[in-house]
Amino acid sequence: MKMHPIKPKASLLMLSIACLLAPLVWAQQASKLGAELTPVGAEKAGSKDGVIPAWSGGDVNPQGGYKAGQPRPDPYAADKTLYSINAANVDKYAAKLSPGQVQLIKSIKGYRVDVYPTHRSCGYPEVVYQRSKENVGFAKLAANGYELAEAKTAGYPFPMPASGVEAMWNFKMRYQGEGLTWAYSTVVPPKGGSDIGQPLVQEDYIMFPLSEPKNNNIAGAKGVESLYLSPYIAPAQFAGDVTLSHAYIGKPNDIWLYFASQRRVRRAPTYSYDAPILNDENLETIDQYTMYNGPLDRYDYKLAGKKEMIVPYNWNKLNSVQAKIGDVVQPTFLSRDLARYETHRVWEIEATVKQGARHTFPKRTFYLDEDSWQILVQDLYDGQGKVQRVMESGVVMATELPACVQEAYASHDLALGRYIAERIPAGQKQSDWLAGRDGRVKESMFEPDGLRRFATR
Repeated sequence: MKMHPIKPKASLLMLSIACLLAPLVWAQQASKLGAELTPVGAEKAGSKDGVIPAWSGGDVNPQGGYKAGQPRPDPYAADKTLYSINAANVDKYAAKLSPGQVQLIKSIKGYRVDVYPTHRSCGYPEVVYQRSKENVGFAKLAANGYELAEAKTAGYPFPMPASGVEAMWNFKMRYQGEGLTWAYSTVVPPKGGSDIGQPLVQEDYIMFPLSEPKNNNIAGAKGVESLYLSPYIAPAQFAGDVTLSHAYIGKPNDIWLYFASQRRVRRAPTYSYDAPILNDENLETIDQYTMYNGPLDRYDYKLAGKKEMIVPYNWNKLNSVQAKIGDVVQPTFLSRDLARYETHRVWEIEATVKQGARHTFPKRTFYLDEDSWQILVQDLYDGQGKVQRVMESGVVMATELPACVQEAYASHDLALGRYIAERIPAGQKQSDWLAGRDGRVKESMFEPDGLRRFATR
């Protein structure tokens, strides 16, 4: 059969029509936000069985006269447990748990999941909703397929993601204010011990240029994803050590380490990806920090779809600064009495290492909350295809922003039979999520030459 090539004039006409129609298509897509979808892209309707309620704006109003800086209250303290999942009945609920969660319940004595009524607590400022809508048709990935080429700041770049990479960028650009300060403990309980060991206490200063509305877009944010400064406060052998990080969108991150005992600042170009985090006893890699941290270039990301799952959520009790560290962190897991779980819809993202790339974990599965784009659960697989590590972190509604944020999280290594409890606020001052907005955190604080002034000895 003879093929007739498209004539140049016809081709130009078709291209012109496509260019004219594109804005109409994007406008039609954007109109779904705030209608059948929430302003950040979640399904507004509840589940058919009524377990997941319809989204009604989130619980953005402070409870009981709460003001920023005070210990955060638990608005759901009166809720009763609906049911508990343990080793005896986990198979009944396995379809709504990740493979890693099932393994935690089966393999760790006393580990259980208490399920409570679902509250769709997440809500955001109007500017986040507006910028997310503006990003429809505007935000785009770079030609390499994993970097972000353009997006409006203070909004989700892809509220209706078409790929796993787009969904991961929603996580990386999750709105959590312009910057914060907080103090917390990292705890690495010894294997087989009856105590939790000596907590590592740090105080972080963080800025999120991509969440600053005034920056408008990536160029306005100077291509900076985040600025991070973390001095160690305790114990004595680490006090005064400082980590500084500049995370970028289009180039490798810059990282500096200051060791108080040496009184030297060193660049750390290889302190990234699957390099172990200092002082964490090889239980956490750099790109596990905050559930995922760093570039997206070593994996291919498949958008597997959306599903209902039992996930950590509304972790107000577990993140209370009024709690005692020994009540939150226990020898083999975070307190089962304080950890709350609910049924929510999540996006499932399957990440596999790219051909020619290397990583300690060749496969990872991320479960992203549809209402906040936070990673709630992550399974990390070894080279034999077995789940090696399992991570969990529940959101907390910070009404002062307003935004759903994450603080405490845990990472269990099934092969080693140990876990690490990260960013535990118990016994510390209340997190300051308004520090960036109110000027208590500034860009000038994140210069390598100034690291020594944050040292405590």
